[in-house]
Parts: sequence; C-alpha cells; structure tokens
Amino acid sequence: MFDPKRFVEEKVSEAKEKIKGKAIIAVSGGVDSTVAASIVSNAIGEDLLAVHVDNGFMRDIFDGKRKRRESEYIVEVLKDSGINAKLVDASEEFLDALKEVSEPEEKRRIIGEKFIRIFENEAREFGAEYLVQGTIAPDWIESGGGQRDTIKTHHNVGGLPEKISLKLFEPNRNLYKDETRKVAEFLGFPDKIYRRQPFPGPGLAIRVVGAPPMRKNIEIVRRANYLWEKIIEDAIRDGTLEYKERQYFAGYFPNTKIVGVHGDLRFYKGFIGLRCIETKDYMTANFEKLPWGLLEEASIEITNELGKDVVGVFYDIANKPPRTVEFE
Repeated sequence: MFDPKRFVEEKVSEAKEKIKGKAIIAVSGGVDSTVAASIVSNAIGEDLLAVHVDNGFMRDIFDGKRKRRESEYIVEVLKDSGINAKLVDASEEFLDALKEVSEPEEKRRIIGEKFIRIFENEAREFGAEYLVQGTIAPDWIESGGGQRDTIKTHHNVGGLPEKISLKLFEPNRNLYKDETRKVAEFLGFPDKIYRRQPFPGPGLAIRVVGAPPMRKNIEIVRRANYLWEKIIEDAIRDGTLEYKERQYFAGYFPNTKIVGVHGDLRFYKGFIGLRCIETKDYMTANFEKLPWGLLEEASIEITNELGKDVVGVFYDIANKPPRTVEFE
C-alpha cells in the first residue's frame, strides 16, 4: 500500500544526496510539479527556484471568490507555501512561435523546446545546475521510447531537446496521479492544489483543435473553458456532482464550420467541444454521464457568451481508449 509519508522522506533524502548546488523547477501549478517543488524545497530550501512560465496559453480560473488569471494565482500559492517562486511572462514569445503551427505534436515539441531554453536562461541567472520536473508515470509511458508507441508527446518528456545543459531530477517519476494527490495532501497543501484537475503543459494551445493558437482562438477557448469549468465546479460544490478523479475542459474547433441561423440569415462558424472524463489513473478513462441539465446550461452559457464566433456546443462521449483525454 502506498505510504505518502515514507515516499516524502525517501525523496527528500534522495534530493539532498543528488542535488549538489542550486536547482530550478518548472512549476505549472498542477499537483505533480507542486509536489516536486515542495519535496526539493524541503531538501535544499532557497537553493531551489520554482519558475512558472506564462506561455500565453494559461486559463482563467475561479478561485472561489473571483475570476483570475491562472499564472498570477499559481505563483501566489507557491509563495504562500514557502517555496521560492518566480513568474516569467513569455507569452509573446510562445504565441509568435506557434502562430502558423496546426499539427498537435509540432505544437508540443515547440513548446517543450522553448520551456527548456527559458529554464536554461533562468538557471544561468540563478546559478543552477539541476532541473527538477514533476514528471509522473503516465507522462513517460505515453511519450513512447524503447518498445512503447508514442500516444502523445508530453512537453516535459518527449518535448525535451536532445542537448540540455541541466541535470534532471524527477522525484515523482514512478507515481500515478492518485498517489501524487495523496502526497500533496500529506504535505499540507489545500484541496485547491491536491484536487486540482490536470492541465497539459502546452495548455490552451492544444485546445485550439486543428488550427494555430492565435490570440483570437486562444481567447475564445479560454472563455469557453472558464464557463465549463465553473459549471462543473459549482455542481460539485452544491452536491449535484460528487467529487471524484475527473478532467473537464473545452476545445475550440475553428476550422470545422457548421451552419447556424440568426433571424433569416444562415452563417457558418466553428464550434466548442466539451470533455469530461472520470478515471483512476489517467491511463484509461470513461466519459462521464453528466446530467442533461448541466449540458444544457453549458450550451446556453457558451453560445450566449461566444455567439459571434461559435454556433454550437458538442459533448464528447469517447472513452480512453480508443481516445486519449485531450482533443489533440
């Protein structure tokens, strides 16, 4: 049986043994990288710098009181937890690099490369020799290698460049998501961290489906995603839905046009796809059979909010396999 206390003790000891000097960690704000940051911070203190990069593809989130930009919120939580943290705004650089990129794996590779180069620059300024990552087992399993097929490239695994100047340390490498959550809870993080649903490293860039993540496309999917996440989270808070391991998000399909009507005029626009899956380990997953009322609420709110740009809302009922969790 998994023992989070024993795991933390072993990994703090391992970090003290292996990290001789300063280290930098890529913190997305998710439970995986936050746990890794906490473990290494417990081992080497201020010699760890937790860097969160705003790549321009982050969400708007509801923090329980108001709508906020996710990157600012993440760094605030890290600092409140006693972790040496820094926000780097590289949104213009990332948006420019992907303005003509539609292919999903290319998006992931470009984002992975840029992440590493940014961390290398931050590491040089900080004097770090080590890069800590929150990689967990599904990340490297799905990214392929050896006799494994590539299901999708995770930016922190398959997206790593061949030449990297930092030495890697990955304390969570053999954990699954449910185990990582147990560790986060043991470490004393609030449920807004240890229950936080996964969010991919490439962020909203891979939720603009089959098209480049241009500013307009990103803003459309960001607004739709905020509405969908809030509907699900409000339903959990009021008891309509029970809390369980799930992932829920919106995707924008700008290049697949469907017909709509305003008054007597027909028009063709893209649509929003909604996903909500339940899972134990993210290696397999089933779509959640949500109440019709929640789906109707989402359709009405999203089309009212984004009616100038989208004409419909679809709910994805595919399981994993044959699908993966994400649209791209």
